[in-house]
Amino acid sequence: MSGYQPEDRELFEEDATALYDLIVQEGGIASDDSRLAEGTRQRRAFELLVDVGLLNLDESRRTWRALEPAQAQARVIGPLGSEASRLLEESARWARAFQSLTQSWRKSPTVTEGGAFLYLHKEAINPYLTSLVSEAEEELLTAQPQAGRHPQTIAEATTRDLNALERGVAMRTLYQHSARRHPVTHEYVARVTEQGAEVRTLDEFFNRMIVVDRRVAVIPSADSLATAVVVREPALVAYLIDVFERAFARGRPFRSSEQGVVRAIASEQRAMTIRMLIEGHSDAVSAKRLGVSPRTYAGYVADLKAEHDAETRFQLGYIMGRIGIAGDEPDDA
Repeated sequence: MSGYQPEDRELFEEDATALYDLIVQEGGIASDDSRLAEGTRQRRAFELLVDVGLLNLDESRRTWRALEPAQAQARVIGPLGSEASRLLEESARWARAFQSLTQSWRKSPTVTEGGAFLYLHKEAINPYLTSLVSEAEEELLTAQPQAGRHPQTIAEATTRDLNALERGVAMRTLYQHSARRHPVTHEYVARVTEQGAEVRTLDEFFNRMIVVDRRVAVIPSADSLATAVVVREPALVAYLIDVFERAFARGRPFRSSEQGVVRAIASEQRAMTIRMLIEGHSDAVSAKRLGVSPRTYAGYVADLKAEHDAETRFQLGYIMGRIGIAGDEPDDA
């Protein structure tokens, strides 16, 4: 998708955007429509829309229908932005050209019915998120379980999120407690909190999520971690926001160094380790839910054995059961 030339972008701006808007408003355009006659400039604009991925053929009706611009935008702009600095201005101009299409898409009466869900796979996810966050006007809510993200991914997120914060967008982020031991995450949190973001951590396991302006959410697919689902259905987005708000209210401030907060975090991680043992989860599952490596989780279990003078896990479970430890005791128990 990086092979487009300036003349393609000019055709896109001058003719293709107008044709796309017309197709959106009319609900589609027939394959044999006279406006798409061979040899005309409008035909070239139509072929560019197809090549970019903004039109899809309904075989049963022989009709071309408009697709949501965001994914096509990500495929065009992502490669351009990663090339040499001479292409940066061109990338920005493509983005401006797509903005009018996004407005047309959102105003279309068919968006609610056909555009409530969008599936993104592998390489398409990060460019889409970058594009989506760049459109944020009011608020970003993000949930990021398991701190061990790739440094390049965090670097991209830092640039993306700082740009949003500089535009005045409010931002709240939730991590698991284990993120506090991840140096790259510490650096990210320091930079975004300086710009006004609020970051907290929680002992519980939760799924990855980002919500933009309370109108669109991106969550992982239940079938594959390499697939993301973009949700625009208002009722589902409102439900996801409610889940986030409840979790965030229970979170602990990331940058707090108060001894009370530190002790509370240690107590919550200890309690969750106990719950994982009582429920009989494997080390791999328990480590994932705590957001730590299996080796770190094994260290937590070893600490509990030493604390209760137990040689084996069976002995540890027996002792905790005898004295009534269930992993849900209050912090001062």
